[in-house]
Amino acid sequence: MPTRTNGAKVRLGGVVHAARGLWASGKKYSVGAFCPSYLVEQARNYLNQHGCQEFILLGEVTGAPNVVAIADVREIGHQGYEDILRDERRVVPLYNDVDLSRFNCVVIFPGRYNIESIINKFQSGANITIDVAYDINDARSLRELTNKITSLVISTSSQLFSTLASVDIDPLIELSKNIGVKNLLLKENRGGSRLFDLTTNDVEYITATLGTTVNSVGVGDVFTAVFGTLEDSARDAAWRGMQVATIYSQTTWPDDLRRDVKRQLQLPINIVRNLGGVSLPWHIRPDLQIYLAAPDFSYADHKEIAAAVAALEYHNFHVRRPVKENGEADRESPIESLAVYYFNDVQLLRECSVVFAVPIERDPGTLVEIGLAIEMGKPVITFDPRHENRNTMVVKGSVTYSSDLDICLNGTFDALSKIIHGTLS
Repeated sequence: MPTRTNGAKVRLGGVVHAARGLWASGKKYSVGAFCPSYLVEQARNYLNQHGCQEFILLGEVTGAPNVVAIADVREIGHQGYEDILRDERRVVPLYNDVDLSRFNCVVIFPGRYNIESIINKFQSGANITIDVAYDINDARSLRELTNKITSLVISTSSQLFSTLASVDIDPLIELSKNIGVKNLLLKENRGGSRLFDLTTNDVEYITATLGTTVNSVGVGDVFTAVFGTLEDSARDAAWRGMQVATIYSQTTWPDDLRRDVKRQLQLPINIVRNLGGVSLPWHIRPDLQIYLAAPDFSYADHKEIAAAVAALEYHNFHVRRPVKENGEADRESPIESLAVYYFNDVQLLRECSVVFAVPIERDPGTLVEIGLAIEMGKPVITFDPRHENRNTMVVKGSVTYSSDLDICLNGTFDALSKIIHGTLS
């Protein structure tokens, strides 16, 4: 959105994110898209300038402007989309006379169209990858595609994952096997990804390289596009997809994207796999409990604390809130009555893997909890949104200290990943 110093930066989205990723990777490709008539010429021209060999209009979007408002990931800790006019949008198919049989390597992003009718237009045996991050909300829709999909890509933020595999990955693996999928790629946001080879039952853990997130929109689409089109093993394709998607999250300038991707892809794949990074699978995160050190009192309304808790819970962490769990002492309580709160909170602190501190108003209790955690050898992530605690002991005692929630979330993932992999020092 526009600021006092910069104008609005409006970009073509949707499948164009995937196209930009392929262009940056030096890959020639064609695009079949559904879009409003007023965007057809602009989309065709833009894509042709970014590596697209052929633009095929599969259908027209009607009933609403195809516009999405995007919340700032740095403020809320995760993606936030608002589809303008929501359900007024309709898709009018135009693909009945379109020949798609000449394409052998295909990546499909769902939408408000009949996916099966599109897939049936490709030749039998085509290598088809489908991303079900959105617009496929139940297993029935996938069962209709049995023996037509080579690779399935899904994100932990998708509705299908939430209903089917949020607690246990096995139902998703079983479904994928039953519909004839060979590879299942699970994108686990900042925690990396897992690639399941359903023919051998091998699992490849693809690490995440965390940095400053400039752009979170379309990153998953870029990952899928590179993974689904690379003529290498599925394992190598997943690592290359991770590389390109990581760079896509770090810039909104196409030329910078292409330059940095070219550099990254020159690295041999064995070196990429050994560079390290964060690997923190979704399903083990609840076991790595996080102690919230903050003035989390009922009489205070601290939006920064609420934002931090919401962001951590969005990423499937179990946040332990001592004030909520062990009770809140009245501010006029006699000193001798405070012992039970103290000992219960310290015990809870011992049970947790890391401390996420929000020392708003230089809350003395929070600062003491930070000190206790440091003495216990527990990693401390300090989120200081009001710049009130830039003290040597707080800053250097924390494994991550920042006023930026996004940076603190990265620090949380990094610390917990090091704990499970035994590399925390």
